[in-house]
Amino acid sequence: MNLKETLQEINTQIDRLAYRPEPIELYEPIRYLMNLGGKRMRPLLTVLGAYLFTDDWRKAIFPAIGVEVFHNFTLMHDDIMDNAPLRRGKATVHEKWNENIAILSGDVMLVQAYELMLAVEDKHLRSIIQKFNICAAEVCEGQQLDMNFENYPTVSEQTYIEMIRRKTAVLLGFSLELGGIIGGADEKNAHLLKEFGQNIGIGFQLKDDLLDVYGAAEKFGKQVGGDIIANKKTFLLISALEKAKGNTLNLLNEWLAKTNFDKIEKVKVITDIYNQLNIKQLTEDKINQYFELAFQQLDQIVAETSRKQVLGDFIQMLRERES
Repeated sequence: MNLKETLQEINTQIDRLAYRPEPIELYEPIRYLMNLGGKRMRPLLTVLGAYLFTDDWRKAIFPAIGVEVFHNFTLMHDDIMDNAPLRRGKATVHEKWNENIAILSGDVMLVQAYELMLAVEDKHLRSIIQKFNICAAEVCEGQQLDMNFENYPTVSEQTYIEMIRRKTAVLLGFSLELGGIIGGADEKNAHLLKEFGQNIGIGFQLKDDLLDVYGAAEKFGKQVGGDIIANKKTFLLISALEKAKGNTLNLLNEWLAKTNFDKIEKVKVITDIYNQLNIKQLTEDKINQYFELAFQQLDQIVAETSRKQVLGDFIQMLRERES
């Protein structure tokens, strides 16, 4: 399988998605958001999951696009909740149109995701829809937990990991499980794919936490230190609050309590605290822990080694990214 050609085929089919002709205000925002691009990681994982077990992996294309449509639906609504002005460097839908249109267009995207899932064989349809429903509910639960954390004075590492598992990782797990089922995987292999996907999803989110502080601005694609400025309870901050003592803890809490501050100074001071507490290495160790567990699960999947290598190489490439 050629990943570049597969990605091109996915994008071509996304460009060809049919929408009802009117009202234009309902459907144009969907075209706009879907055309903003992105890594298309989730549909690629679905196709790769199918490729592990069948040469006829193209039958996974439309369900895979259903996963991508659902992902973008969540982004459209998340942007409203976060009051985010930009998505992939362009105006968010609620900024370009308005919040009501963004809500309604997002609702249609959810319907469209289900419509695309209907492309699976009838013998798999009920099981896949049930698994998709569980996944979709968990994504919403994760988003609610993330919002709840804004009002919590502290969050434990375990609670944080469970939040990112639901908000981010379960959809990667479902993407792979979906592909595996379409490709003919048995229940055990499909479950291993799901667990593999969830663990890489946690690893990817922890990597995002790390890049927000230690990434290069020109590669990361957004403001470095944004999580620090917003007092976002990431793995790094949670770990620092657990490790810091005495004057270091006092200084950290002092900056977290400030409402008026110089952003550059705050990022520098808290990054210095992270460095003092060796938080970067701690985070890298945690990232490696989840990826190592994931690759152990990939090893257990009964499929051709060469096909598993394609999936493993793709994940490793994403793992080493700097943006």
